[in-house]
Parts: sequence; structure tokens; C-alpha cells
Amino acid sequence: MTTRKEPDMTTPRKASAFDIRVVIAALIGCYGAVLIILGLVADTAAARAKTGDVNANLWAGLGMLAVAAVFAISARLRPVRIE
Repeated sequence: MTTRKEPDMTTPRKASAFDIRVVIAALIGCYGAVLIILGLVADTAAARAKTGDVNANLWAGLGMLAVAAVFAISARLRPVRIE
């Protein structure tokens, strides 16, 4: 029979799922994915005329995915330590 080792309360733990950067990355990533899909599927000439012949949904979605990746990488490389 194995016994569970009690966690040492003196060593810091990571707050991985509860880090606000993870939540922000997930939300911005979801919105970015939706904008990319809209930019690829619902691209009309009238919408391009409003933005100066630029697919604004596609570029905004790509930018949001890049920002979400930065947040996720930041949370992964420098985790918050809980005392």
C-alpha cells in the first residue's frame, strides 16, 4: 500500500489555471478565431469598400491570435508562484 505524500507548505506552487493571463489568452484567442473564420467566409466587396480594400476581420483576427499567443507564452515561461 502506498501512502500519499503531504504537500510541503514551504515550497511555492504554480497558479497555472488561475493565472489571469491564461484566461485573457483564451478569450482573445476565441474572438480571434471567430474573426478569422468571418474574414475567410464572409468577405464581401461591400465590406472591403468600407475598409479601403482590406479584409479587416482577417487581419484583426490574426492580430488577436498573435496577442493571445504572447499571453500564453508569457504565462508558460514565467508562472505565478504562490507562497
